[in-house]
Amino acid sequence: MEVEIGRGKKARRAYGFDDVAIVPSRRTRDPDDVDISWTLGPYRFELPLLAAALDGVVSPETAGVLGKLGGLAVLNLEGIQCRYENPDEQLARIATFSKDIATRELQDIYREPVKPELIAQRIREIKSHGVVAAASLTPQKVRSYYEVALEAGLDILVIQGTVVSAEHVSKDTSRPPLNLKEFIRELSPIPVIVGGCASYHTGLHLMRTGAAGVLVGVGPGAICTTRGVLGIGVPQATAIADVAAARSQHMLETGDYVRVIADGGMRNGGDIAKAIACGADAVMLGSALARAQEAPGHGYNWGMATFHPTLPRGTRVATKQNGTLEEIVKGPARENDGTFNLMGALRTSMATCGYQDISEFNRAELMVAPALQTEGKHLQREQAVGMGASGKATAGVAD
Repeated sequence: MEVEIGRGKKARRAYGFDDVAIVPSRRTRDPDDVDISWTLGPYRFELPLLAAALDGVVSPETAGVLGKLGGLAVLNLEGIQCRYENPDEQLARIATFSKDIATRELQDIYREPVKPELIAQRIREIKSHGVVAAASLTPQKVRSYYEVALEAGLDILVIQGTVVSAEHVSKDTSRPPLNLKEFIRELSPIPVIVGGCASYHTGLHLMRTGAAGVLVGVGPGAICTTRGVLGIGVPQATAIADVAAARSQHMLETGDYVRVIADGGMRNGGDIAKAIACGADAVMLGSALARAQEAPGHGYNWGMATFHPTLPRGTRVATKQNGTLEEIVKGPARENDGTFNLMGALRTSMATCGYQDISEFNRAELMVAPALQTEGKHLQREQAVGMGASGKATAGVAD
């Protein structure tokens, strides 16, 4: 439904996770009977969870840990891991920067060129853990580096940018735009995930390229400033629902089911459950996992565009490293704010509402509920506990 912005402009109303609630159904279910697994191409994962391709979140070591827990970690092949032989030295430096110089120093660190031999080395390191190897490249650089990645054993390729479209237009003949449809066909049978996007039509066009999965999210993450710098983005609940509708249309047209992956904006188990209820098949998390004691960012996280040389669109944030990756993902939880045992929370949410698997949960009833986060919670807010903890275990801006 459109609302009038002014006499010459109308707009749709959009909703974020805090605006909606999952409605319990007439049935409940034993959590042990709930199946939260999903598939991507030939691969099956026990957890519908991807770790975002961020230098503060994923290293070959954390990719191994998360893979063994049942998830999938995506390594940034244009990040520090593939620019420096000793990446931890640079990651430790980043953790020492004051906030007033952090962006400038990040720009300097990322001036070091990507080294193809390190791309191959990092992928081999992931494979040595016996897990599925996934990695990310931007549309601008994917043709330069994808072959060395595939030769090293890459299993899943993610083509990722702030916004990725199926049709990029450019008059610069020296830099021909990437034809996603042709490129993905060349890579077959390697599964390719593309994104981000945030609308029905863009999602549908990306699915028509032959992608196995589409990332949904423009600007919702804790580290992203795209919505402020560029003024673009769609609140996640609406974005996911729109792209899920595109998935249904694409399946009607082709018979192919493309995975919808919610990327960003999820702080706790409740947000993850809402993302799935809105239509996502899996979620991609960044800052929620940067808190892990094993995370390579030494308590910090930053985005792919934070260090852009001319127009940064992200910031470095501090996180509290107060749990292991396993505790954050699978528990046990020792905090009551929903930031630990994220997959257990999803499973319990599905069981409480009576749904057996993710595809069923996609059809859950939702309600617009602006009072959901505040109704009856005044004591928690006053005492800064539980839902009023104001980010006790979540990301905060770096000092």
